[in-house]
Amino acid sequence: MADLFIKNGALLEPSARQERLGHLLLRRGEIAKVLATEEEFEKELLELPDATVLDANGKMVAPGFVDTNCQLREPGHEEDETIAKGTAAAVAGGYTTIAALPNTDPPLDTPEGIEYLLQKGIQAGNCRVVALGSLSKGRKGKELAEMGALVAAGAVGFTEATAPLANTELFQRALEYSLMFGVPIFDHPEEPVLSRNGVMHEGAVSLVLGLDGISAESEDVVTGRDIRLAEATGGKVHLLGVSTSGSLDQLRRAKERGIPITAGISPVNFVLTDEVFRSFGSQYKVKPPIRSQDHVDACLAALADGTIDLISSGHSPRAAEKKMQELDQAPFGHSAIETVLPLVGEYLVDAGYLTWLEAIEKMSTTPARLLGLEAGSLKVGSRADITIFDPKQKWVVGPETLVSEAKSSPFSGKELTGKVTHTIVGGRVVYGDI
Repeated sequence: MADLFIKNGALLEPSARQERLGHLLLRRGEIAKVLATEEEFEKELLELPDATVLDANGKMVAPGFVDTNCQLREPGHEEDETIAKGTAAAVAGGYTTIAALPNTDPPLDTPEGIEYLLQKGIQAGNCRVVALGSLSKGRKGKELAEMGALVAAGAVGFTEATAPLANTELFQRALEYSLMFGVPIFDHPEEPVLSRNGVMHEGAVSLVLGLDGISAESEDVVTGRDIRLAEATGGKVHLLGVSTSGSLDQLRRAKERGIPITAGISPVNFVLTDEVFRSFGSQYKVKPPIRSQDHVDACLAALADGTIDLISSGHSPRAAEKKMQELDQAPFGHSAIETVLPLVGEYLVDAGYLTWLEAIEKMSTTPARLLGLEAGSLKVGSRADITIFDPKQKWVVGPETLVSEAKSSPFSGKELTGKVTHTIVGGRVVYGDI
């Protein structure tokens, strides 16, 4: 692997709370040197005349993004997206590592399933892929999967993905067993009895439109349960996606008591409100649902004060023919992994809720720590997983600009500001031209 210089970039190092202009030397898959001055860079370049130079002038250089909430639909749902296509979309969005959810067919509930996913990820040659194993056998919520065997095969955590786990006893046992393996349990907080048949947030808009709603209480109830069981067992719980003010109030109090629970959010839940459903567009049918302005405001405040620990994509691709059905028949899901960066830039950084350093920490350093990965840093000796982006570049979301197989996005046709220009994994440029 050839040596690679990244020069003239704004280096974002969340672990040191530091942003500065500088240069990086990547060698043998690691960050070999961080160079502060042009003189240092020129001296190193003289010693390595065969090295490749990537000019990042006017761009930001960050640790590669890490996603904790991404669906790779293979095996079983290749019409939605394949592992190869999904990982290609991931690097286009700046992601160097993604944790794949187990809602495949068959689900990732056997060592063979975990090994298949990991091997296919390697073969794709894009980003790194790690596996979240199915918490229950067949994702049926009745019997725990063989957690020890799945960890041995490479699982870094367990979840039922977007399927609500109503079996509280099973969830408690999973938390107890997880302590033996040192891995977190990822939960989608939703009480299925309260959300049954819902297609959007339950509120004034759903009432006017005559659409079945998903109540805020359906999330709040399960958030409360998960907090209590995390406290009782000591097991680590991560809420895949939160969207309600009630959940956030509970999380804020739980963190004050030192309970081991974290939470993530996807941009769709802090950018849009349920008013978008007046178009009856199925591209807005996602989980957690897009909620009303008061809940969105609560999410923004929770991102600013640290109640929400990380930002994930919520990438849940679905084939075009599925999303073209009537709203009540269309599946939940959207193509999301390529639009995270510009939405974070416009709605969080430019709006003053976070700095770029804080945003990158929530997109890279914190999710890497949650997954137990050696990632999320630009320090010397760190893995050379790096994202370079232009915070001012404009582009329009659409079928021609999205790499993902699934083109259904709540932001289709919208001009966004902020674009990944290069993604580097293990010192190798996997996205962008040199």
